[in-house]
Amino acid sequence: MAAIIQPGLGVLARIRGWLKTIMRVTTRQIGRLDRSMRNRQAMRVLARMDDRMLADIGLNRGDLQDAYAQSLWRDPGNLLRARALERRLARLGISYGFEAKRPPAPPLAPQVDDMAVSQAREAFSNSK
Repeated sequence: MAAIIQPGLGVLARIRGWLKTIMRVTTRQIGRLDRSMRNRQAMRVLARMDDRMLADIGLNRGDLQDAYAQSLWRDPGNLLRARALERRLARLGISYGFEAKRPPAPPLAPQVDDMAVSQAREAFSNSK
């Protein structure tokens, strides 16, 4: 009889593990949704500010509209923080590493030193 009960306990342990995982994921998602909703409420305060006040924190009306346009599941604070950081770095002249690093293009005109130019002038003037 112990052999019949033992496999059932293993299955119950697996089911318990799955339920714990489902609860953990659900709790995390509810927490994200709650944080997103709180940040959307805070965005209402930002929307009431005038353009000068928004510029002081590195934002503009377009940034708020873009953040509102995101889905309800996405946190608008992430977008606003990124936009403010981009402007702050640009104002300081700091590159944040998104430019493509390309080797310099070769010059269109050949590189000629002064000695070659003087020799060419001399040869041209002698040919007349």
